[in-house]
Amino acid sequence: MKKELIAHRDPKSPVSEVFRTLRTNIQFMNTNNKLKTLLVTSTLPNEGKSWVTSNLAVTFAQAGKKVVLVDADMRKGRQYTIFEVSPRPGLSNYLSGFDINTGEETSEDLANYIQETEIPNLYIIPAGNIPPNPSELLISTKMISLLDRLKEICDLVIIDGTPCELVTDSIILSRIVDSTVIVTAHKQTKKDDLQKIVTNIQNVGGKIAGVVLNKIPVSVKKYEQSYYYGSTAMTAPRARNTRPSSSTRSTNRPTSVQNKREDMKRRVRPENPQANRYNQEVKRTDNEEQPKALQNKINIEESGEVSLEKTTDILNQINAYLDEEKKNLSNKS
Repeated sequence: MKKELIAHRDPKSPVSEVFRTLRTNIQFMNTNNKLKTLLVTSTLPNEGKSWVTSNLAVTFAQAGKKVVLVDADMRKGRQYTIFEVSPRPGLSNYLSGFDINTGEETSEDLANYIQETEIPNLYIIPAGNIPPNPSELLISTKMISLLDRLKEICDLVIIDGTPCELVTDSIILSRIVDSTVIVTAHKQTKKDDLQKIVTNIQNVGGKIAGVVLNKIPVSVKKYEQSYYYGSTAMTAPRARNTRPSSSTRSTNRPTSVQNKREDMKRRVRPENPQANRYNQEVKRTDNEEQPKALQNKINIEESGEVSLEKTTDILNQINAYLDEEKKNLSNKS
């Protein structure tokens, strides 16, 4: 089975979701449950008609509907290549009752023309041999009888028609089906051609369900950031650093105030004399002459409190030193 059946191969893709939306819109239009036959056509070739038809049939089959896909493009049918089934016997052989390859008459049993696909609930009738008169075969009473028989054995018949601008096959079929969908291509289908096709179908009494705009360019970024599925591209996780982060280390610290103080003391660099002024003695060099009053060591307890007697003694020593300096200055003068 080819990659064209994206609704079957990749049912979670944004494109498959678009086909499900198209299926839902068609079902909402079928309020009276009278939609049993649906024709898909286009204005010109290469607009994606067969691709849209095949994927739309897949989505209906995925919804539990028993679907028969009829390839009515007996001039250039390609549904058998998409589903990889036998090209004949097909529609032209059933309607004409003749097989060109064997030169024999074909069977009237409809079961010989319906082929089963790999998709559950989806069956296909290929186009068959190319007949010399496709339009006459489609307008025959045998074609109408075929659709009536198919409506009895399945829930929905989807017909892949021919482009309307080139031949009248689809215009003929639009008269005998319940509704018609027209496939157009972005920046390819001309507005005048589309309006002409709509007018021709309406003139013969056909009903148009809507128009499908195909081949719209979509950027890769927008495709991956689709609402329904989101981006499927996963970014590889970065290698984690084995060294614990600051936030991790902070969670392992003590919670009490006293423990926090001790942790802070351990983090202070020992070569910083400002940070250790309460824990270390002030060192003096031998050539420095300092007053005797400043030679006393000031010991501060862990509580940070200094006794009153110690403080008074220090002040007295400082005052005595200052008085002695004044006397020395006055004697020198």
